[in-house]
Amino acid sequence: MRLIKVGEGTPYNAPRHFSYWSIEKVTPGMNSQHLQVGVSHFLPGGGAEFSASPNERVYFCIDGKITVKGKSEEYHLDQGDMIYIAAGEERSFQVSNTKPATILVIIDKTI
Repeated sequence: MRLIKVGEGTPYNAPRHFSYWSIEKVTPGMNSQHLQVGVSHFLPGGGAEFSASPNERVYFCIDGKITVKGKSEEYHLDQGDMIYIAAGEERSFQVSNTKPATILVIIDKTI
């Protein structure tokens, strides 16, 4: 077990993301075998461009609202909602109102 306090973590920049600030809390090799866990804070209009990743991921909406778009679907996440995105699945997302959003991001970095 390892406790990660609110002030702990390392800032990071995710490719193709904009108008946001993220901090890694758990990383493979440092305090996990395969998981990367971070908290991302997005400004209104912030989000991520349409792209895919070789890794599975889960977004949990801690606060605010985001819209996640796939090739043919669109999901609206409110506080407390989460979405699973399979490895290789393309997606984009964006804050969907005028309030910032905070997202817990969990990524399986087995690959």
